[in-house]
Amino acid sequence: MESQDNKLFSDVFEIVEKDKGGKKFDRVSRIQGRSENYEMDLTLDVNTEIYPIEIGDKFALMLASSLSLDGAEKTEIWREDLKDSLADDYEYVMYGKVFKYDDSNGSKVSIYISYGGLLMCLEGDYRHLQNIEVGKFIYLLMRKS
Repeated sequence: MESQDNKLFSDVFEIVEKDKGGKKFDRVSRIQGRSENYEMDLTLDVNTEIYPIEIGDKFALMLASSLSLDGAEKTEIWREDLKDSLADDYEYVMYGKVFKYDDSNGSKVSIYISYGGLLMCLEGDYRHLQNIEVGKFIYLLMRKS
């Protein structure tokens, strides 16, 4: 049985820009995307050597507190834990930590997550991001649509 408790955010994004201002690293691109359902703006560093992605591509993005299908949060992750998990349905998975939540712009908020140096900023209506807290560890899961 699949739980919804660990799913913090989910939407489909279209890439509208890639490497704005020039490419900074050989294997990493910074993409900007816009979501279809919640009108969210995304800036995300992606390792394009293992997950090639281009302007115009659409992808499903999910943020989750756990990869467990039952929603249970685990403090230690082992490779075996990836079997029969949310990751099965996705092509690209990263694990990181929420380091900033900016709500200084009224009802529009920004969350910032670091995935081992690859950064993400997700901006939009606070109602869609209210379950994401600073200091929490979080999974990013992506698959092309």
